[in-house]
Amino acid sequence: MTDAKDPRVRLRNRPGFVRFWMASTVSDFGTYVSAIAIQVIVVFTLHKGAAGVGLVGAARWLPYPLFGLVAGVLVDRSRRRPLLAVTDLVRGLLLVVVPVLAVAHHLSLVVLMLFMAVFGSMSLLNDAASQSFLPRLVPANQLTPANARLDQSGAVAQTSGPAIGGGLVSLLSAPWAVLIDAVSYLVSGLLILRIPIPEPPRRTGSLRGVRREALEGLRWIYKHATLRPLALNTHGWFLCNAVAGTVLPLFVLRTLGVSAFGYGVVLSVGGVGALVGSLAATRLGARFGCGRVVVACRVATAASWASMALSHHQLSGWVVLGAGQLLFGLSMGAENANEMGYWQALTPDALQGRTNATRRSINRAMIVIGAPAGGFLGDAIGYRLMLWIVAGGFLVVAITLGLSKFRNARVEDAFI
Repeated sequence: MTDAKDPRVRLRNRPGFVRFWMASTVSDFGTYVSAIAIQVIVVFTLHKGAAGVGLVGAARWLPYPLFGLVAGVLVDRSRRRPLLAVTDLVRGLLLVVVPVLAVAHHLSLVVLMLFMAVFGSMSLLNDAASQSFLPRLVPANQLTPANARLDQSGAVAQTSGPAIGGGLVSLLSAPWAVLIDAVSYLVSGLLILRIPIPEPPRRTGSLRGVRREALEGLRWIYKHATLRPLALNTHGWFLCNAVAGTVLPLFVLRTLGVSAFGYGVVLSVGGVGALVGSLAATRLGARFGCGRVVVACRVATAASWASMALSHHQLSGWVVLGAGQLLFGLSMGAENANEMGYWQALTPDALQGRTNATRRSINRAMIVIGAPAGGFLGDAIGYRLMLWIVAGGFLVVAITLGLSKFRNARVEDAFI
C-alpha cells in the first residue's frame, strides 16, 4: 500500500487521494446541476422573488452557525472516512424526496427550506471532515497541488454542470433535475468507503469537554498572526458573495430576461475561468507566495462583479456579463488551492476538524445574514444597484487583506 506521507509519491499514484478526488468530482457535478435547479424551483415553480431565493439559501447554511463548533469537535473525535460516507448517503436520500413532493403537490417554500436545513446539517459535517481528511491522504508539501486538482475537477463540473442543469430543467422540470445531484451523492459515498487508508481510532470525550475543545479551535484561528486576518477577511468575502449569489439569478433571469438554460451557460463561463485559474494556482503560489495570490484574486473578484453590473440586454452586454463570470472564476480557481493549502499545512491534525468547522461555520453565518438581506434589498432598490454595492464590498475586502500580515504568507511557513 502507498504511504500517504511519502513525499516522493506523486498524487496520481496515491489510490486514497485518487478515490477521494473521484468522489469529490462526482458530487461537485451533481451539486452544480441542483444549484440552478433549486433556484429555478423557487423563482418559477414556487413563484417567489429574490427574498424567496435568499430564504432558501439561508436555510441551507443555517446549521453552520448553529452547530458548527460542536460539529468540529465531533469530526476531530471521529474517524473521518465513515463520517464522509454516511453524510454523503444521507444527502443523496434527502434530495430524492424533493421531486416526490413536487409530483404530490406538497412542495412549498417552507417545506423546501426545512429540507435544505437538514441537508445543510449533513453538509456541515461532510465539509469539516472532507477538509480535515485530505491532510491524511497526502503530505504537507503536496496539499496545495492536491487542492488544485480538486479545484480543477470542480471547475470542470462548474463549467458543464449549470448548462446541463439548465437543459435538464427545461427538459425534465426543475424538481426532477435535482435527482441528478441525489445520485451523485450516493455514488460519492460509495467511493469514499473504498478509500484504502488506516485511520486513528475514534477518540472519546465527555460532553463537558466539548466547550473546551471548541475553544481550542477558536484560539488557534483567531490568535494566529496570519490565519486571524485571513479568517476575518474571508468572513467579509462570504457576506458579499452571499448577497451577490442571491441577486445575480434575479438580475439575469428577470432584468436581462435570460432563460434558465442561458443562465446556466453564463455560470458555465465562470467554470471555464475556475479551471484555468486552478491549473495555474500551484505555480502562482510557488512564485509569488499564497498571500499575494489571494490578495490579487480578491481584487479581481471586485472587478468581476463591477463588470457584471454593467451588462445589459444587447449582445455587448452579454459579452460583459460573460467576461465578469470568467474573471470571477479565474480568481476563485487561483485563490482557493493556495488558501486551503496554507490552512491545512499550518494546522495540526488534531485541530483540523475544529478549525475547518469553526471558520466555515462563521463563513456560512455570513450567508445566513447576507442571502436574505441581499434578496430583500434587491427587491427594494433594484438588482443592478445591489451588484454595484457588492463590487464595492469586495474591493474593501481586498484592500484590508492587502494591508494585513497575510499578504507575505507562504505555504513554506509550515515547515519552519
